[in-house]
Amino acid sequence: MKTETELKEMVKQKYGEIAAQDKTVNQSSCCGAGGCSTEVYTIMSDEYTDLKGYNPDADLGLGCGLPTAFAKINKGDTVIDLGSGAGNDCFIARAQVGEKGRVIGIDFTEKMIEKARENVDKLGYNNVEFRFGDIEQIPVTSNIADVVVSNCVLNLVPNKFNVMKEIYRVLKPGGHFSISDIVLQGQIPAQLKEAAEMYAGCVAGAIQKEVYLETITATGFKNIQLQKEKAIIIPDDILQNFLNEEQMAIYKKSNTAIYSITVYAEKPAEEKSSCCVPGSGCC
Repeated sequence: MKTETELKEMVKQKYGEIAAQDKTVNQSSCCGAGGCSTEVYTIMSDEYTDLKGYNPDADLGLGCGLPTAFAKINKGDTVIDLGSGAGNDCFIARAQVGEKGRVIGIDFTEKMIEKARENVDKLGYNNVEFRFGDIEQIPVTSNIADVVVSNCVLNLVPNKFNVMKEIYRVLKPGGHFSISDIVLQGQIPAQLKEAAEMYAGCVAGAIQKEVYLETITATGFKNIQLQKEKAIIIPDDILQNFLNEEQMAIYKKSNTAIYSITVYAEKPAEEKSSCCVPGSGCC
């Protein structure tokens, strides 16, 4: 089993390689109509093209949902995107916050940050920025964000609880998040769980759905809602890279399921004091 540091370096290297490619190259090996699916990175992605603010240069097809479509973003909001990649969700969020809002993308892959900054320079946006940083130590001050979004990234982080604590910290009281991620029901085969490609492809690092939701509750979030859920089927031509025929047959007969979920939760608003201190002016 790799250490947390080794897992992060593996993800950084793989997504650095992906950043150097365009979406066409990424999707050429993805699961398409009658096509070959030799890579797992893009088999989960949803269609963004109808969303306002969409920029094809920023879409590498690496997500597993549409968190910005569910995030209840308002004009003037400050939005943070964790694992912002080439900037896809940031530019969708920018269309929602308007000129008076602010969007901050965080990513720990240098090449992704470079690509995102190239994209924002082309678009000429002065209220979208990209910061290099680990989402277990988000490089922003506390209580700054109205909304946090993330698309298929938390499953790549070994310590999910640390990320949830950081999301709680950076959100304003009363703020909320909408996150798309991969979760499991049942156990995937050891051969998949130990495969570096399956980890970087968002499957091997996924945790049980109930544990994922319990982690959100344990961090202190309230009003947790499952906004969307869809089953993810790993194509045979990907599975056969890791499992023999017998193992594949056993896996398919098992009760194991892989899901993409989009989950919403709120940081509680600060409670007003019910007591009145003499001389405080609150009465």
